[in-house]
Amino acid sequence: MKSFKPILTEHIHQKDCHTLSFYKSVGGYRALEKVLKMNPENVIQEVKESDLRGRGGAGFSTGVKWGFIPKDTNKPTYLINNADESEPGTFKDRLLMDKAPHQMLEGMIISAYAIGCHKSFIYIRGEFYKEYKMLEKAIAEAVGNNILGKNILGSNYDLDVVIHRGAGAYICGEETGLIESLEGKRGWPRTKPPFPAIEGYLQCPTIVNNVETLSCIPHIMNYGADWFKSIGSEKGPGPRLFCISGCVNNPGVYEEPMGVSLKELIFERAGGIRNGKQLKAVFPGGSSSAILTADEALDVKMDFEDLVAKKSMLGSAGVIVMDETVDMVQACLNIARFYAHESCGQCTPCREGTAWLVKMLTRLVNGGGKPQDIDMLFEITDNIGGLIDSSKGSFGKTICPFGEAVAWPVRSFVEKFKDEFLEYLPQETVVA
Repeated sequence: MKSFKPILTEHIHQKDCHTLSFYKSVGGYRALEKVLKMNPENVIQEVKESDLRGRGGAGFSTGVKWGFIPKDTNKPTYLINNADESEPGTFKDRLLMDKAPHQMLEGMIISAYAIGCHKSFIYIRGEFYKEYKMLEKAIAEAVGNNILGKNILGSNYDLDVVIHRGAGAYICGEETGLIESLEGKRGWPRTKPPFPAIEGYLQCPTIVNNVETLSCIPHIMNYGADWFKSIGSEKGPGPRLFCISGCVNNPGVYEEPMGVSLKELIFERAGGIRNGKQLKAVFPGGSSSAILTADEALDVKMDFEDLVAKKSMLGSAGVIVMDETVDMVQACLNIARFYAHESCGQCTPCREGTAWLVKMLTRLVNGGGKPQDIDMLFEITDNIGGLIDSSKGSFGKTICPFGEAVAWPVRSFVEKFKDEFLEYLPQETVVA
């Protein structure tokens, strides 16, 4: 792939990059000045034409989502920045909030202006205390310089931004669970429709966008939709932050064009497998994506379509690398335990199914497994989350995608590394 210059993380290694003065010195808030002179409809259209797709996991078109806001509503409109980054293997939004908070804020203000919003929220993961304090300072700087508040930059547009700290629930990363939590209720996802753009926060039209998604907005407005579409994949273009962790020499966040090969990310950006070991498997999109074998991982591009064709997903772009020493049964149990703990308990398939997965995998690891347990694991995952079908999408059996988030990785472990699961069975139970 040709040389690529970082866009979202271009300045993160420079001194005081988090401050307003630094951000303005490299062109920050010029896009906002431009946008405030535009018709909001034209802003939405520019983002729609850029083909920017959400960076939080679902990959839905950002401009199309904004366009769902009713034109004739007499209710207030809200924008929520989903900064509840809780997906295992994902830590890109934390970096952006820590090093480039004003880039994110500019994206929020532009987005809020486009949808007619005058009060916006940042729902931040409770454990991100340092980033919370950083955002408090950034908002205070913005208010003090007429970038937030009344008559922003001399215009007639007003906007307030409120930070809301979560309480550590993974499920509140799902947009409707987040909205419920923001309203002071238990973070139980809502049945859709109605979708948040029609009836969200306080039953008002609401747009929920991810930190990385919003951070792309100023660049689109500065350089245009065609420029953005020239970067990376045709379907879902632009820069993407890839979080690489696990058994690699140089874990970290790497910004590359959408569609970079997974092989390049692992062996060139992250320095290859540590200690000279062999690649065994990879989560390409956080722990809720189906794992890829080494052969699959070496032959896939990191974009939405290519990974769906492999019956996985790009998700949050959290790349978790496993080498030949990893016990795949133990890894599967670890993932199942996480999701069983984080299930909100609202849907029976998820509430009961995740607990059964942990019980069965624990029994298998402890030497008490039975041959029929392998088929039972498939059956349970089918009942929780259904299957990925590259031609028809996914078929979930729960209110939110949490069911798929546990079912797909567990099923992929058993499908692709079945021999390791069979090795855990007591030898007297294995039929020759």
